Amino acid sequence: MLMNALESAAVNSTARRALQRFFELSWLIRLGGRLDGGRALEIGCGSGYGTQLIIERMGAASVDAVDPDPRMVDRARRRLRRHANVVRIVHGDALDLGGALGAEGGSYDAAFDFAVLHHIEDWRAALDEVARTLRPGGRFYFVEVTSAALARPTYDRLFDHPEHDRFAAGQLLAELSRHGLDVGPRWRTFIGSDYVLGVARRAGPSASGPE
Repeated sequence: MLMNALESAAVNSTARRALQRFFELSWLIRLGGRLDGGRALEIGCGSGYGTQLIIERMGAASVDAVDPDPRMVDRARRRLRRHANVVRIVHGDALDLGGALGAEGGSYDAAFDFAVLHHIEDWRAALDEVARTLRPGGRFYFVEVTSAALARPTYDRLFDHPEHDRFAAGQLLAELSRHGLDVGPRWRTFIGSDYVLGVARRAGPSASGPE
C-alpha cells in the first residue's frame, strides 16, 4: 500500500531524517555492525534518503533499491545522482525482487527495511523474498512500526495502512525466525512496543559484524 500525501510529507521531513540518521542508524550499527563493502538491497526506498545512508554511513559497496511508487523512484534517482555508479533504483515490488531486480537467490550481503514492511499486505511473503535473496550469513536490518502504534488514533486517522494481519513486535520476530533469519538478542523496542528495530542473520557462515 502506497503512503498517502500526509505520510509522505512526514517521512521526508527534516525531523524524520534526523531520527533515521542519528537514532535508527546508530542502533542498527550497534546491533549488526557496518557493512564495509558488500552488496546491499533496500525494499521501499522512498525518496532515497535511506539508500544514501546505506552507502555513506553503513559502507555498502553497492545498493539495489526498489519502490512501488514511480514518483519516489524519480526522487530517489535525483537524490542519488552522485552515487549512480554504485546505486540502482527501480520501480518494483518487494514481493518480486527477481522480477524487479533480477535478484537470484543469495544475491545480497545485507538487506534493509526502513519502516516499509508494515505497508505490505502480504508482509510474510515479502520476508520470504528478502530471505531468499540474502547470502548465508547475510544480515537483514529492520526498523518497523507495530500493530500497537498503528492502532493509535494518529496513525489510524491520518495515514493509510493495511487493516488486516498487522504484526506486533513478537510476531515479526517469530516470522523472521520461521524464514531462517535469526535475530537472537539483536533487537530493541521503543516507545513501549510501538516500534521495533534489529538485525537478523540468515542461517549459514557468519558475516562480519558483532554477534
